[in-house]
Amino acid sequence: MPITQITLLPGYPAEVRERLVERVSAAVRATIASPEAGITTYVHEAVTYRRDGRVFTEGRAALPVASELVRAFLQAMEARDLERARGFLAPGFEMLFPGGVRPASLEALVQRSALRYRRVGKRIERIDECFAADGTVVYVHGVLHGQWPDGAEFDGIRFIDRFLVVDGLLARQEVWNDLAEHRSAAAAPRA
Repeated sequence: MPITQITLLPGYPAEVRERLVERVSAAVRATIASPEAGITTYVHEAVTYRRDGRVFTEGRAALPVASELVRAFLQAMEARDLERARGFLAPGFEMLFPGGVRPASLEALVQRSALRYRRVGKRIERIDECFAADGTVVYVHGVLHGQWPDGAEFDGIRFIDRFLVVDGLLARQEVWNDLAEHRSAAAAPRA
């Protein structure tokens, strides 16, 4: 049964240590065929260490939980609080929407969206975090609800958003949804 240990400098809050233990244990389960009950992961603290000719007595700042950043960004966008939403973005933030659309700014996204619907909201059903060499990948799954330009209501339209979070900021958003298919069906003549 695998035993993993994490050595930290002092000062990290319990929540950060617990998050780190959970994530390392999950990585072990994804790599070694062992039941969860058979995996032990623990943290111990080093008082001081030396690297590159320097002595360290405390660690670097902990990053925020990536899925919480994504959720807060999506809430700001739904409320059309673009100033708040911008605060979550890394320099050079990229967006990719269905049809290969790459809005140059949040304002451009909102302007384009106004042609597609009067309002839209996301009911989040699930959020998954994955860890990659360049950051944390966050997948948001759920359904869209809102109002078409003609005032008709819509609901239950599937979506998935994929975010790349780097150093506590959103670096990229990719969006997949069935909005166009539902809009086409709503506009089709009824027999």
